[in-house]
Amino acid sequence: MSRLFLGMTGLLSGVFGDQVRFIPQDGAERDIQSLFREAPIEVEGADGQVVRIDAPSWRVRRDLAPEARRNDLIVVPDGRTYKVMVVHHSGSPSVDAFLICELQLSA
Repeated sequence: MSRLFLGMTGLLSGVFGDQVRFIPQDGAERDIQSLFREAPIEVEGADGQVVRIDAPSWRVRRDLAPEARRNDLIVVPDGRTYKVMVVHHSGSPSVDAFLICELQLSA
């Protein structure tokens, strides 16, 4: 069943996303086609429960940023820098499922 959704995250990021610079604490920084949102969103958590995220969020393919964790940084297209506060793994079994990161504007 998960094969049905394989490739959907890439399609969504490609159509609705932008290049976001990912600056992990360990590893090379890189630009990733992904989705940044400031408005609240609701997502399905790893346990199947709906999670409401009121903070700005970054939705990125898990295989493009598998090391994403608290205190990593992202720079959005308008130049603002955000710090990753929490990383949620989506409930999708697909290998290219999204990670959803709650963010805080960095000083």
